[in-house]
Amino acid sequence: MLLNKETQDRIVRILVENGLVDAGLVKKTYNEVAKSGQPVLAVLRSKNIATDDCIQHATAVALNMPYIDLRRVKFDKDKLLKIPQEVAQRSKVVPLDEQNGQLVVAVLDNSNIQRMDYLSTLVKMPIRTIMTSEAGVENALAQYMADLKDVNKVAKQEEANRSAADANNALTITQDSPISKALSSILDYAAKSKASDIHIEPLEHSLIIRMRIDGVLRQTMELPKSIEAALVSRIKIMARLKIDEHRIPQDGQFAVVVNDNTIDLRIATSPVVWGEQVVIRLLDKSGTSMDIEKMGMTGRALKDVLEGISRPNGMILTSGPTGSGKSTTLYALIKKIKDETINIVTLEDPVEYKMDGVNQIQINVDAGLTFASGLRSILRQDPDVVMVGEIRDGETANLAVQAALTGHLVFSTLHTNSAAGIMPRLLDMGIEPFLIASTLNTVIGQRLVRRVAERRETYMSTNMETKMVKDIVGSLLPKTAGDVPAVSEARGYGVLPPLDSQEFTLVKGVATEETPGGYKGRAGLYETISVDDDIQKLIVARATSGDIMRVAKMKGAVTMRQDGVLKALTGVTTLEEVNRVASDLA
Repeated sequence: MLLNKETQDRIVRILVENGLVDAGLVKKTYNEVAKSGQPVLAVLRSKNIATDDCIQHATAVALNMPYIDLRRVKFDKDKLLKIPQEVAQRSKVVPLDEQNGQLVVAVLDNSNIQRMDYLSTLVKMPIRTIMTSEAGVENALAQYMADLKDVNKVAKQEEANRSAADANNALTITQDSPISKALSSILDYAAKSKASDIHIEPLEHSLIIRMRIDGVLRQTMELPKSIEAALVSRIKIMARLKIDEHRIPQDGQFAVVVNDNTIDLRIATSPVVWGEQVVIRLLDKSGTSMDIEKMGMTGRALKDVLEGISRPNGMILTSGPTGSGKSTTLYALIKKIKDETINIVTLEDPVEYKMDGVNQIQINVDAGLTFASGLRSILRQDPDVVMVGEIRDGETANLAVQAALTGHLVFSTLHTNSAAGIMPRLLDMGIEPFLIASTLNTVIGQRLVRRVAERRETYMSTNMETKMVKDIVGSLLPKTAGDVPAVSEARGYGVLPPLDSQEFTLVKGVATEETPGGYKGRAGLYETISVDDDIQKLIVARATSGDIMRVAKMKGAVTMRQDGVLKALTGVTTLEEVNRVASDLA
């Protein structure tokens, strides 16, 4: 929307008066605008000083127009279809309702008279506009397709058509469009909900669909048992698996396109008591920032990692349970150092995200290409940086160490509970302690917590929560209010409350259908250990992980649990969520 300077200034005043932007930052922005000549609202957006939602709402107020937040709206599909999907997506308009012979639509820009005239001619009635934000429009447009009611309709139709399911006819059934449409709707819904996994689980009399969203499994729907054979067979056909093999587990893959984004799917089938379970993993690169800072790494952890990857050789190892984001961290680190002057080669199982400028190799055990054999091969390809998806055995660990010793920078992952647990794990794999000490640059431990949703409330901590905060991060907080600026800047977490507070301000999200439990998205909890002379001596002495972590903390390392509590104090997550994922950690 083209706005003159006077209108833009009025919008900025509304933002400042309502406390939606920092007045000091706005003043700096105006100084920058005076030099660059850019529109002030564009600069506020680009620097994330004000969100698009806030700017759009303030624009509506300045123009004396109504505004609606479409992110909170659940739509009736019949109303959405008043305007064809392709037209709505192209024009960024959302039909809302019919009132007094007019079609009410939400728009980003109501100044385009020609577009409004076209829509009016298309729907054969006058158009009345309400302003909204781009995020609201995207939420609404996603509901054109991601409607699981279609799946239920197909399931009921299938149940009516088949009074008795005949497994021998499964192939014929799966080629019918209703089943394909049902599967497409399930995959669309999962992709738009940012699910990482879909679980299709047979019970005695029904079929359960569960999706893992933000790390937590949620039941999405329950289908009649009669659709099971058709749906499972359709998935097997797309993944090129044997549809007549029900006795052993099978693995496959295929890709789907959702909103112009290609999403790779990894399929795993397994026989269970009541039929065949299917687990589908969604690998959507578009939904991952691949930016280590945006993923939640900050302060001391970020400093240690950046120092580790800046060295010309050595190992950077990350650890954590399955699904804790280890591979994504490695991809983010590779993105940091990727440059046309270095050769980066990866060995992965599977290749989760395809990156330009990186030579990625898929492990193929059946063909004899394992992590160990592949690592031997790629060391002859003149690599500068080598990423090994996972160190699973002593042979791979030994080769990774040898690669680091011969001048390569090596990235990999290990399954341990903490960063300090990496060193004893390598010893268990038979690696000599002096080799570990001389090759390790930085070790990383990580877990994932759910982020508090944008729509949130603040509250004051209870006595138990206050005691927990002081016990865990008391040594990291400013002693008094006067120390806050210096300590907060040093820690890198934003403004931290002083230790002498009687209670702490915490946040919790507002639970909605789009943000169950008040959470949306995830952030990492990290702990890092930079392997210096003192840590090397401990490794050579075969010290325990507890001893190593104690020395690292004395040198300023922040544990995952401390990282989580500091993130709760600065509004990223909640203490409850930190306890859920890190209660077993010190």
